[in-house]
Amino acid sequence: MLTTMTEEDWAIVLKVFEASRARRGDKGRNDRRFLEALQYFVVHNITWRALPEKFGHWNSVWKRFWRLSRSGTFEAFFDALAAMSETAHLVQMFDSTVVRAHVSATGAKGAARSGARPLAWRLLHQDSLEDRLRRLANWLSSHRW
Repeated sequence: MLTTMTEEDWAIVLKVFEASRARRGDKGRNDRRFLEALQYFVVHNITWRALPEKFGHWNSVWKRFWRLSRSGTFEAFFDALAAMSETAHLVQMFDSTVVRAHVSATGAKGAARSGARPLAWRLLHQDSLEDRLRRLANWLSSHRW
């Protein structure tokens, strides 16, 4: 894997994960294999169905992830790991919430203002930052204050 953990790290993570889980319900068969599946899922940015068979059936991994997410296990797990860390306060977390824009914000339907271009066109044909800074410097040097 791209990000490997030592056996000592795994021992700590597994103890914290076990302590974070709910006391009732199915505990799962192999916590380490489950956590490795989640790590593989995140590191390789794949869909659930693309999980290799060595982690078990993808739907079983997803169902367990979904149940543990809804029960708050991962929040408790990450809070406990952060409390154990000396540098956790230096890390910023970002939420992956999707922000939806109104249909008129996409440029679909309706009259576009004159000179409006699609984002792809602007990225390909706009002047570079260096060109814009050069024009600004020329304007500032020729302008009388």
